[in-house]
Amino acid sequence: MSIKEVARIAGVSTATVSRYLNSPEHVREKTRKKVQEAIRSTGYAPNTLARNFRRGKTSLVVVVLPSVGDPFFEGVMRGIWRVADAEGYSILIRETQFNTHEFDDYSEIVFSKQADGIILLASTSPFTSGPAERAGHGDRLPPIVIGCETVAPQLSQFPSVRVDNAAAAAEATAHLVQLGHRRIGFIAGLQASLLTRDREQGYRQAMAEAGLPVADEWIVEGRQTLDGARAAARQLLALSPRPTAIFCANDEMAMGAMHEIRRAGLRIPQDISVIGFDDIRYAEILDPPLTTVAQPTEEIGEHTMRRLCRAIDGGDIGAEPEIVPHRLVVRESTAAPPADES
Repeated sequence: MSIKEVARIAGVSTATVSRYLNSPEHVREKTRKKVQEAIRSTGYAPNTLARNFRRGKTSLVVVVLPSVGDPFFEGVMRGIWRVADAEGYSILIRETQFNTHEFDDYSEIVFSKQADGIILLASTSPFTSGPAERAGHGDRLPPIVIGCETVAPQLSQFPSVRVDNAAAAAEATAHLVQLGHRRIGFIAGLQASLLTRDREQGYRQAMAEAGLPVADEWIVEGRQTLDGARAAARQLLALSPRPTAIFCANDEMAMGAMHEIRRAGLRIPQDISVIGFDDIRYAEILDPPLTTVAQPTEEIGEHTMRRLCRAIDGGDIGAEPEIVPHRLVVRESTAAPPADES
């Protein structure tokens, strides 16, 4: 079935059918209904690939994320998919596994225009050479939007959608201070990450505002993983005196820390409080339920995809980050320190 047959049945020109397929809002309602009925009666299916080729678009967006198994990204991806589906885009997912592996094939997909744009979710750059360097050698730089955080310094030139990580970390730390804690440990993510630096900055800021010192041994890298956090928690628990509370830079690390605290024969929060960051789906059902900073993951995904769509369509989206609100969720993993430790 061809577009000419659809036009004949609808009693309109092929140009009108084409305009309906590409921009239905530019076709009068009466004519639109005729074309819709003709398409239904003929079973016509437009050749999307050919149409996109003529328009210079692939309708494909690449999403790069550290790990497809990270529960935090579930909500973000739901938001991305919702907008992508409404706008007619397909999604290709690529994971970096928290490293800087060089993806030559990936670079070719993007720079050979097989994809219209890129979303980087709290990810390092997947390119063999930096996007700016590729552009400098004559490659056309595709639209890039950062979802969640700008992790690597070389990506700070691109627009992002995220929470204010420093402010959120300061609020989480201040919550522990208000409960009476004075020795607060911090399990950080990857030290090379700007995200880690922002959350550590917030932690240090809240401690300074409370007039509390931060001992070097209270800050331990947890590598953003369960195993890394378990090792970091063991290190903190071995201190004398040990911290009465631990702030973890994400919920997955908080889960690892809680496991080690219980293995050490300590109770949460009676002996030691734990607070996380992200409010992943498991946070509420942990034992005890985890106090954490909630990020609006689906909102982040939706806003990131919408911003990328505007860039693909030629709109000026600027380079400034779009800040979405965080929320401190207080549950049962935090309480006042033991009376002899306060």
